Amino acid sequence: MFDPHESPPSAGDLETPNLDVEDPYEPRLGAPPESPVEETDLENVTKTGTTIVGITTPAGVVMGSDMRASLGGRIVSNKNVQKVEEIQHNAALSMSGSVGGAQSYIRSLRAEASLYEARRGEDMSINALATMASNLLRGGPFFMVVPILAGMDDEGAHVYSLDPSGSSLADDYTAQGSGMPYALGVLEQEYTDDLTMDEAETIAARAVESASERDTASGNGVHLTRVTQEAVEVVGHKAFDDLV
Repeated sequence: MFDPHESPPSAGDLETPNLDVEDPYEPRLGAPPESPVEETDLENVTKTGTTIVGITTPAGVVMGSDMRASLGGRIVSNKNVQKVEEIQHNAALSMSGSVGGAQSYIRSLRAEASLYEARRGEDMSINALATMASNLLRGGPFFMVVPILAGMDDEGAHVYSLDPSGSSLADDYTAQGSGMPYALGVLEQEYTDDLTMDEAETIAARAVESASERDTASGNGVHLTRVTQEAVEVVGHKAFDDLV
């Protein structure tokens, strides 16, 4: 209750208002996604182990991928895995690493490519698609995914090696996966810049076959993929005899 005889408070007795108010419009940075998977859990992750290759030609790109999936690189969990998928009508992605991470990554990249086409009325260029793919790898929760992106547009044929750190490296040919050292030896010996698509298919099959001979996580046949400006065509082969 107010007391008329009480002296008014001095300036020193008044509380200073808190002017350090957080700006509601200031952007906030959230914590990066963390995987609950521990090192000991990796033995039970289904992996594509894998040998995947990509070869550019004047007419398009040929990709080769083996068909084996394994648990911890020791147990064959599936003998008929298709490790390459169409992203848009002139681009495809071949995957090595965790199967679950690869499937989630492909769905996300397809969604981004479809959204771009819906907004712009045209397909994303392969260079832009490679940038999008690398950004998703660096910033997304995709576990143990190491892909190859291939495509054909007005600028020609393209092959990009991607990795979980977000790097995107263009080359005339490349290989990824546990069988990469063996496959690259074949590609180094046999690649030329004037290959036909048929010749590139033969080289891709030889590269995957060479890796399958020594890499226990690769084998059980090969998928050969042709990527042109018009379409992505994937054909599986259980034997190499008619290909090499």
